[in-house]
Amino acid sequence: MEECRDNRAIVDNNEAQTLTSGDIDEMRRQGVKGDEIIEALIANSATYEKKTTFSQEKYRIKKQKKYAPRVLLRRPSARSICEAYFKKYPHRIGFLRVDALSLLLSLANVTANSDILLVDMVGGLLTGAVAERLGAGTGYVCNTYLGSTPYPVEIVRTFNFDNEICKRIVRAPLRDLCLEQTGTSEIIDASNAELNGQTSSINMEEMSLPSNHEAVDSETIISPQSKMGKPPKAGEKASEEAIKSWKENGFSSLIIAAPDADAWSLAKDLLPLLSYSAPFAIYHQYLQPLATCMHNLQQGKMAIGLQISEPWLREYQVLPSRTHPLMQMSAFGGYILSGTKICSSS
Repeated sequence: MEECRDNRAIVDNNEAQTLTSGDIDEMRRQGVKGDEIIEALIANSATYEKKTTFSQEKYRIKKQKKYAPRVLLRRPSARSICEAYFKKYPHRIGFLRVDALSLLLSLANVTANSDILLVDMVGGLLTGAVAERLGAGTGYVCNTYLGSTPYPVEIVRTFNFDNEICKRIVRAPLRDLCLEQTGTSEIIDASNAELNGQTSSINMEEMSLPSNHEAVDSETIISPQSKMGKPPKAGEKASEEAIKSWKENGFSSLIIAAPDADAWSLAKDLLPLLSYSAPFAIYHQYLQPLATCMHNLQQGKMAIGLQISEPWLREYQVLPSRTHPLMQMSAFGGYILSGTKICSSS
C-alpha cells in the first residue's frame, strides 16, 4: 500500500480540514496542549491518510512549528549568529553570508597571535568572528573608522565573550593610526567627509538584537547575556602603547566589510598601515567597486596576488530517499577582493 499511495489526486483547495480556526482558538483557550491540537488536525484531515509517508511527516512538522514549537538553545558562534541575521535581517550585516564570512577569515589569514585591522560596517559581526578565531588572550582586533564616531558593533555582545577576549577588541580612529602625523589626518577627514556623515547617522537601535516579539528561527537561537553580572564591554579605545607598536611594526592583516563605503578610498588609506607581505580581504555586495579597487591597486603596484572571488554555497537536504538541494536558498553571496601588500618603489 505504501508504494501505491501518491499525492496526484490530492487537491489543495483548503477544504480537506474540517477543524476551523475558531475551533483551534477555543482549544487553546481551554489549555489544550500543542501536541493534542496537532493530533486533532490530523484526525480531522480528509487527505492525511491518502498522503505518502514523506508527505505525512512534512505535514506533522509544519503543524508542530505552528502549534507546538520547540526551542533549541545553542552556544553563540560566528556561524549561528551569521545565519540567524542573514535569515531574518540580512541588510543589517550587509548581506554577508556565512560562507563569505569564513572565506574572509581564511583569505586574511586570521590566526592566533595576530593583530587584525578591521573596518566593520556590518554591525559587529565581522569583529566578533575575528575575535572568536583569535581566541582568548592572543592578538588584537582593532576597529578603525573615519572621523570621530566609531561604527556600531552591537552584534559583538551576542557572542558572550569573556574578559580576556573583550579586552583584545579595541578601536582607534584612522587619524591616530596614520604613519605620518603632519597633515595626513586632516586630508583623510576632508576626503571622506561625506562618508563619515553617512555612517555617523546609522541607527544604533536598528543594529540591536530582535525584540522579544520578533522570533528568531528556532534552530539558530542566540543565547542571551548572563544575568549574573554586567558583561565586559568590548571595543574600548586602544592604548597608546598598542598604537605605537602598530605604527612601528604594522598590522598582520586587513579586513574590510563596508557596503556603504568606497572600497578604493578605504584601501589606499589602510594598506600603508600593514606590514609587508600582509594579506588583506575586502568584502562588497557588488562587483564593480572591487573591480575598480583591484585596477587601482594594480596600477599603483601596491599589492600582488590580487583576485576577486565569488563565494558559492548550495545546501542539501540529506534524508533517506530524499537527498536533494534545498528548494529555497540564497543564490548570491557577494564578492571578495584579496591580495598581499608589497613595498612600492613609487
